[in-house]
Amino acid sequence: MLQALHNIFNHPGARKVFLKLRYVLFLVFLVVLARYTDGTRLPAGFLVSLFGEAIQLWSFASLVKNEQLTARGPYVLVRNPMYLGRFFLILGLVLLLGDYYLTAAYVILYYFYMVNRVQREESRLAELLGQPYRDYCARVNRFLPAFDRLLDPAVRFFNWEVLLRNNGHWNLLAMLLFYGALSCYVWYFR
Repeated sequence: MLQALHNIFNHPGARKVFLKLRYVLFLVFLVVLARYTDGTRLPAGFLVSLFGEAIQLWSFASLVKNEQLTARGPYVLVRNPMYLGRFFLILGLVLLLGDYYLTAAYVILYYFYMVNRVQREESRLAELLGQPYRDYCARVNRFLPAFDRLLDPAVRFFNWEVLLRNNGHWNLLAMLLFYGALSCYVWYFR
């Protein structure tokens, strides 16, 4: 059963269909979110999303994509901090609906998405970056952060120029504008 789910997430045709439909699906999700958001959950949902956004910003400010091995900032603690940040960013939105079954479904779906996406990406990076990347993978956990490395000076890396080059500022602005618009809609128009 689990292998069948992994096969769906790795099927080229299914991935192509999802890529074409992702914006439509996201817009449908936003409409549902606007209609059914529990206003009392907005502060908690925002904080969860903000936590995820902070992880993503730190990742954006550390990552030089496809050019060099990034082993600084959050990448000292975990190999895939961007996916963890995205998980919490979206989890905050899902929590606004107040449905435990929907939240559980999101966690399960995101797990399969993340595991399969990361496996494909890590294979590509191992080919692109070679032995240094394989050595990095042997040292750093894929998903669970190693908090014993928090004292490593490389963890404190944050470069504004890299953040801007990776468009992290637009990511933050979009999240803040969305929560602002959703809050206005929920408190003033519903």
